[in-house]
Amino acid sequence: MLTRKQYELLNFINERLDESGVSPSFDEMKDALNLKSKSGIHRLITGLEERGFIRRLPHRARALEVVKLPDNMGGGAKGNVVRPDFKAAPSATPLEGDNISLPVLGKIAAGTPIEALSDHSDNVEVPASMIGGGEHYALKVEGDSMIDAGIFDGDTVLIQRCNTAENGMIVVALVDDAEVTLKRIRRKGASIALEAANSAYETRIFGPDRVKVQGRLVGLMRNY
Repeated sequence: MLTRKQYELLNFINERLDESGVSPSFDEMKDALNLKSKSGIHRLITGLEERGFIRRLPHRARALEVVKLPDNMGGGAKGNVVRPDFKAAPSATPLEGDNISLPVLGKIAAGTPIEALSDHSDNVEVPASMIGGGEHYALKVEGDSMIDAGIFDGDTVLIQRCNTAENGMIVVALVDDAEVTLKRIRRKGASIALEAANSAYETRIFGPDRVKVQGRLVGLMRNY
């Protein structure tokens, strides 16, 4: 079941796609729903995506597609009513000027591993052009083991949630279900190597059942 605001947003997105073939911007969605911030729109879109009503088009920032409409869409939304029959919306163009609010899930070690990720404690506004499709989150970097990859203590890394990664990717790795670290992953036979990007740190080797990929690095933000 959709909340009233989810219902209204789905209605608005679907109507705009029908009219112009282009999904509305976050500012337009915010104004249409009388919300104070675009972070509220992000939460509504995430909820609609999780329920299978919309999807974000891959590799296209903030491009949305309506996948399905509720069977009971016959009232409740402000303005016009969305038709209850299924109709896939046309492809949309990227909305490059929008920002997206990502949850900051605590700190991650780029050095000596620290405890596993904490609960959502904060949010960070990120340009939509920095990330693609899928679910994302942010982490604060603590340590210097990835400095040769341009990742410094105090940086905020942007992570796409996933459970697999190609060799050489920088990932969030959960070790022994107890600690997390930001390292470059390489598979060597039946083993998994977590490589630092700082000669002061040794590569750590684990059995395949000891390391779980929690996401891959897709962006970085730094305050000067």
